[in-house]
Amino acid sequence: MRIVCVGGGPAGFYFAISTKLRNPAHDVTVIERDPPGATYGWGVVYWDNLLDVFFRNDPPSARDIRAQSTLWQEQRISVAGAGAAHLAGYGFSMQRAALLEILARRAIELGVSVEYRHEVDDLHPYADADLIVAADGANSRVRQAAGDAFGTSATTGSNPYIWLGTDRILDSFAFAFERTPAGWIWCHAYPSSAGLSTCIVESTRRTWEGLGFDERGDVDTLRELEKIFAEPLDGHALISQCRGTTARWQRFTEITNERWYHDNVVLLGDAAHTTHFTLGSGTALAIVDAVMLAQILHDNGDDLTAALRSFDVRGRRALHPVQAAARTSMAWFEQADCYLDHDVDQGVGDGAGDGGDPGAVSFAYAMAGRHGPQPPWRYQVHRAIQVPAVRRALRGLHAGGRRWLARRRGESTPRRADAVRTSGAAPRSPG
Repeated sequence: MRIVCVGGGPAGFYFAISTKLRNPAHDVTVIERDPPGATYGWGVVYWDNLLDVFFRNDPPSARDIRAQSTLWQEQRISVAGAGAAHLAGYGFSMQRAALLEILARRAIELGVSVEYRHEVDDLHPYADADLIVAADGANSRVRQAAGDAFGTSATTGSNPYIWLGTDRILDSFAFAFERTPAGWIWCHAYPSSAGLSTCIVESTRRTWEGLGFDERGDVDTLRELEKIFAEPLDGHALISQCRGTTARWQRFTEITNERWYHDNVVLLGDAAHTTHFTLGSGTALAIVDAVMLAQILHDNGDDLTAALRSFDVRGRRALHPVQAAARTSMAWFEQADCYLDHDVDQGVGDGAGDGGDPGAVSFAYAMAGRHGPQPPWRYQVHRAIQVPAVRRALRGLHAGGRRWLARRRGESTPRRADAVRTSGAAPRSPG
């Protein structure tokens, strides 16, 4: 089978890898419009469930990914005027560029042809391909060229956000909410490499305009954000340039499609669906899509139509609860000002003691439970996690769990630093 994959992101490259692993005879080409290493984006986050997928599917690339990943434990939620609170858990993060380098190298090792600096404006040059995989992102040109064939819908959120880096080296997933005269503004930050962290700044549109970000230039924007987040940044700088591309304010667009295939064209990753960044699942969903499609194609042999129909049904069914949770998360942050005003004004305590500040603890609990109702005992557990001794005990349990999972997967034993680091990754989703 001749397969052309348009887009050299995680979805495209991992699909190519997974397909060649299942049938080396397939002729697979990945076409990417940018040069090697030109990817935009800072860090990506993932959890043990994705590591399981990596190691089951392709241990060589999985080991490289794990080796270049950073472990982090716990989330710290700081709220101006209300202290800080904590959420338990851990996860992993790495530079997006490092992930793509690993996947591209592995694809080439397996015999995938990779064409960089190649823009695909139409599919006529690939008329002889048996399958065309559109893995070219949320603004997929392949999908758009098909008109209404996929039943695409796009819904844009109201909150402006900007994806930045910082030279402050974090070892936990940190949320910092700062109060300004124009309203609340916050950042989501996490480690992404040995010397850099990712920092996503978000606010309501009213606050964004009130602070003048609709009129500020790039340099002035960074300097103002550094002033606002001076305490959480601990005096470190924010970075806008990532591999030659300057970060811009944007608003998140949720992409949905009624159908994920049309004729011999199939959508993959963000071309098929997007989920709000506060869920932290975009990369994982792209990888799962890639493995699922490769396996279904393999299982259906020469029946391409049956394979694409099965992928469409199974993929959209699996995605539905995830996309619903992401939609809820986006809506919650669009109303965050209301929750912040209530919890800070009503719950400020003395800021001392093992139980944390009441305002921050209450707000952190609301943020963690934004996806739906929580059982009554969950709040008592949340209160207990604010006690340092309890968090230390949980870190020990998590370290033991990571060692067990590493042995089960066949990965090398985690570094001792992984087991003893005092803070590190977020729970199942960032927030």
